[in-house]
Amino acid sequence: MDIQFRKIAKISLILVYLVIIAGAVVRMTGSGMGCPDWPKCFGYYIPPTHESELKWAPEKLFKKGQIIIRNETLQIAKETLKTDTTFNATNWEPYIKHDYAIFNPWHTWIEYINRLFGALAGLATLVLAVISLKFWKKKKRIPIISWLVVFGMGFQAWLGATVVYSVLAPAKITVHMLMALVIVAMLLYIIYLANTENKLIGFDKTTLNLSILAIGLTLVQIVIGTQVRQFVDEQIAIFGYEAKSSWLKDPIVLFYIHRSFSIIVVLLNVFIAYRITKLNLVHIKIYWVLFLLLVIVFTGIAMNYLNFPFASQPLHLVLATILFGVQFYIILDALKPKNSSI
Repeated sequence: MDIQFRKIAKISLILVYLVIIAGAVVRMTGSGMGCPDWPKCFGYYIPPTHESELKWAPEKLFKKGQIIIRNETLQIAKETLKTDTTFNATNWEPYIKHDYAIFNPWHTWIEYINRLFGALAGLATLVLAVISLKFWKKKKRIPIISWLVVFGMGFQAWLGATVVYSVLAPAKITVHMLMALVIVAMLLYIIYLANTENKLIGFDKTTLNLSILAIGLTLVQIVIGTQVRQFVDEQIAIFGYEAKSSWLKDPIVLFYIHRSFSIIVVLLNVFIAYRITKLNLVHIKIYWVLFLLLVIVFTGIAMNYLNFPFASQPLHLVLATILFGVQFYIILDALKPKNSSI
């Protein structure tokens, strides 16, 4: 297959992971509502940097769709206008998607950068899909899945908008996260299909089934983890960012499930690594899995016992998504000897 095409696929994958990282930073900093509208930010393509830009003032120009904060509500300019000496309510209409009307420049720009990464990833996947059409006669699955990625990115963008409109509803955040993993899986499959290297990788049905179980458990852990994270966010709202020792003072049951379940996940993957080594199956990426698990467990312990060191939360989540990707590729490799014609 075309080496350049595979490179573009890898770049698309990296950009998608950058979006996941940026999203984790958004969550860590509480910047999810930094832009209260979508796809613009306060009605601007480039968001404001100072609150004065969002305040009504006499003799000031506002373009159609731009937003101001007035009396703790968001107001949208109906048409492009220059204000008079007094506020004229007929020129404005209330923003009805939600009632969150707070401006924090740091939150706004963190969320805006997250959206920029999303746009770059979307553009990269679109380029990938267009180029993939040249494989239509040779291997139809490549262009089909490439275009599914494009539609998936569009759906993911829509999910991002619903997250904002819901003022960060936990269930919508979880679905948003899972959709990102679906996109990662599709891009990895494209990279796998485009790989022409003939590696001698052994096949063992038991190991394959265990690997499928392992990735399933990883997904369960990610979902439970998002719920635990929601609980932590609620505790932050109660105690504040400075009282980190109080965030897990009285945790929910899901926290204990998440913590205990991690032992099963680690033991299962260690056993898979043992089988791969014993049977000489040459799935080298299993050692990546073990390393990622080690760091994930360490960050989890650090959050629990060291009061959430800086960046431990986003690192914990991002590494879990990378773990998912590596596990998925191991499954693809394990299937290759059974499907050598792919």
